[in-house]
Amino acid sequence: MSEDEKTPAREVITDYAQAHFRYFRTADGTVYAQKNGHPVARPIRSQGTTGSHRQELMVGLFRDGVGVFNGTALKEALDLIEALALTEDVQPTHIRVAPGFDGATWLDLGRADGQSVRIHPTGWDITTPDPREVCWRRTQLTGELPLPARDTDGKGIDLLLRLCNFASAETECLALAWLIGCLGPSVPVPAPFLTGPQGAGKSTGGRMLVRIIEGMSGDLRRAPKDEENLIAAVAAGWVTALDNLSHLTPDLSDAVCCIVTGAESVKRALFTDGDVFRVGYRRPLLLTGIDVGVIRGDLAERLLPLRLERPRVRRTEAELWTEFEEILPVVLGSLLDLTVKVRAAEAETPTDLRMADFAHLCAQLDAATGFGALAAYRASLDDLNDDVIEGDLLAQTVLQHAASMEPGAAQRMTSTEWLYHLSRLYAGEELRPLPKGWPTTGKVLSDRLKRLQPTLAARGVLIDSGRTREGRYLEMTRQAPQPPQEQGEVF
Repeated sequence: MSEDEKTPAREVITDYAQAHFRYFRTADGTVYAQKNGHPVARPIRSQGTTGSHRQELMVGLFRDGVGVFNGTALKEALDLIEALALTEDVQPTHIRVAPGFDGATWLDLGRADGQSVRIHPTGWDITTPDPREVCWRRTQLTGELPLPARDTDGKGIDLLLRLCNFASAETECLALAWLIGCLGPSVPVPAPFLTGPQGAGKSTGGRMLVRIIEGMSGDLRRAPKDEENLIAAVAAGWVTALDNLSHLTPDLSDAVCCIVTGAESVKRALFTDGDVFRVGYRRPLLLTGIDVGVIRGDLAERLLPLRLERPRVRRTEAELWTEFEEILPVVLGSLLDLTVKVRAAEAETPTDLRMADFAHLCAQLDAATGFGALAAYRASLDDLNDDVIEGDLLAQTVLQHAASMEPGAAQRMTSTEWLYHLSRLYAGEELRPLPKGWPTTGKVLSDRLKRLQPTLAARGVLIDSGRTREGRYLEMTRQAPQPPQEQGEVF
């Protein structure tokens, strides 16, 4: 055969690739490859250490006896495949959990054979998902989970709670609600903050909760120094756990808020002048520490305090984790059973809480089990509001002024007038110096009060703003006492 009659190497590679892989694109334009019949997708441009599609393609060509090709031929073939895939339908990829057809959700077990758990309205099954229903994306943070045990009769929940040092039954049911929320791809869940005295096993308890979802390779990590590194870590996994926090900077506090409820980051694409790429993220977070200092009001609404106590009997790390690994299939099976039961329960959605989806989940858990998760969640938010107020002298001064107002009364002034009035109230007759961080202008005061609105509203003080012909104003209203809630009425 003459040289002119030979099929170019790039065409040989392209024909083989299209016969053995399915190519598609995501909404951001990234092209992925899926081996036929397998749910795991790899970006064709990836050079990651978890295995790139280029490596996968080279191995397939060699093992099937097609040949060994140089880098130029592979590059030309992948360039063509990428161009062709950009005309295909858009399909998302998911890490660890994903929505499915007919109201089902999926849990990726991280196995090489692609077996996953399908959680549907009538139960759960272990199966390999149709690649057109679910496309899994895996990274180095994607650990392997064991096959969950069946017919556990709730035994796994008892085994888990026996290993954790939760201080109360209310804390236990909130931890269970959070774990169930982590199995839902569309339910924003507050970030558990494991706290307690030294030696209470906060880090160990955090690892246990994380490893139920992420496998035995899941672990805690130090908080990154900047938001960019935090987002990179969050985007590469499902549950992100930050250990031993002693202080939350304003930037990190804002980042945590965005991660819990969802946000999007837009950055310039590498090696381009004007193109960008989008990174959307909403992930479950877990935090541990004795105390994080002053908590801002917007973060307090997104935290879930879980208090631990010191264990009566100490165990070695090796003994503890050996037992945990042994019971993990039973724990996971019991959690899946409980998840199906909770999702089938009917309950009203509380409309007065910021994290309404999680509040509804707590109400469903109560309806399915008789726990007091919703009441415990409300009590935890009240405690966090107290923490916010105790750490903010401005909030304390506002509440002091509101206490002098008649119930139901409203008072309206400009922000500058409010600043003068609140500053005099704080200074008092002894003319105490204003503390560091006290607002210095009316604009700063207005911004601070807007951030404190949820915290103050929980204490019956409403802050509103508006404009008249004379200019802008701030209005403070002291709410009248609410009538007693009737039995069975849900808000």
